[in-house]
Amino acid sequence: MSPEIGTGHVMRCLALAQSWQDAGGAATFLMAQSTPSIQARLAAENCEVASLPTVPGSKEDADLTNECASRIEAEWVVVDGYAFGAEYQEQIRNRERMLLCVDDAGKCDRYVADIVMNQNLTAAEDFYINCLPGTQLLLGPSFCLLRREFTPWRKWQREIITRGRNILVTLGGSTPVDTGVRVIESLGRARVECLHAVFVAGGSSPDVAALESCAAKFPEKISIRRDVSNMAELMAHADVAISAAGSTCWELCLLGLSSILLDVADNQIPIAIEMERRGCAFYAGHGNIVSPHELAHRLESLLASSEVRESMSCSSRKLVDGLGAERVVSAMRELAGESFATDVRGARA
Repeated sequence: MSPEIGTGHVMRCLALAQSWQDAGGAATFLMAQSTPSIQARLAAENCEVASLPTVPGSKEDADLTNECASRIEAEWVVVDGYAFGAEYQEQIRNRERMLLCVDDAGKCDRYVADIVMNQNLTAAEDFYINCLPGTQLLLGPSFCLLRREFTPWRKWQREIITRGRNILVTLGGSTPVDTGVRVIESLGRARVECLHAVFVAGGSSPDVAALESCAAKFPEKISIRRDVSNMAELMAHADVAISAAGSTCWELCLLGLSSILLDVADNQIPIAIEMERRGCAFYAGHGNIVSPHELAHRLESLLASSEVRESMSCSSRKLVDGLGAERVVSAMRELAGESFATDVRGARA
């Protein structure tokens, strides 16, 4: 992983690891790159972390992963990323351990995993016609991986107030500065009485000082928080979110929080488009080119319309029930059958 693209991958692997722990197992994370924030978060969740000084997806990577998996007697290896192709998968699976591939795009030439999982709205069986016979497909947001902190909010009911005023901004674990500044400027322009925005800067963000400097121009409107551990609570308090269109979308859906989505990576575009098509969010475009004026106008309109926010909230809650990680663990245990052990480890991000 890298700070720019990897935080979301690690967080959903963490959600799977937590559910695995709840079933009596343990998890070890193997990562080529990491950040102090991510390392601290995984350690706090009782997950072991090991560094692999190699190119992700390479033969050396697979060899080192197999060595670690053998040392800790792992029966499952979970891979999540864009570098783990068919040859890599074969090297892992040939060691008679089970393999789960978390895949967002369906662009691998072959899949040889025991389970292939794609939690996105756009996931389809047609993506995976080149799987081995017997490969189990877990597709769609019913399998989305939400961290343990969201469990108490599964049946929470949102109250939609007439005129919203509380905003949550979350642009990923490594908040892009240019996009963050554009969003802050839009919040400053927004003509909303008593507006207050909590801007969450991810723990791997490269330049929080620049965001804080920009937000200081609007001290009564915007507060910057870094690397929070109460995201569910912040979502529950907000009336609208401005969010990157990554895995945070499924957290927003569980909390029924209407949102304005920005893509900060090309692979987020299909998600944002489909979320808008299903009436769960507005898609405002690419984060680096979105107009602060247009974003402010969109925000004003959404906060002013309780009917639109109510509709978005209902559509979102239909997509996600918060049980995705448990469903994935159940599928893993069912495939393992009698070989399932209490101390089963292995997550590769």
